[in-house]
Amino acid sequence: MTCEEMVEFLSRYVDGELSSQEQGVLEKHLRDCPPCEVYLDSFKETLRLGREVSCADEGGDMPESLVKAILAARAAAPSEPEEKP
Repeated sequence: MTCEEMVEFLSRYVDGELSSQEQGVLEKHLRDCPPCEVYLDSFKETLRLGREVSCADEGGDMPESLVKAILAARAAAPSEPEEKP
């Protein structure tokens, strides 16, 4: 298995949808290829963070202190010059 092929199987691997043979080949590649192992860890972390954000969105409002900080930062930011036609 090449690194490119590993990337093609990654989502199915993480979701547990590979056949035992495919999983074995992919896991052997991961043992032999440290950069792909790092890539897999990064992929899993990205998925975790995405789920965390999705759950936070469902949970309701943003903390008021965060909203105030964002509004204050926008107000303090210098205005961009208007484009001339």
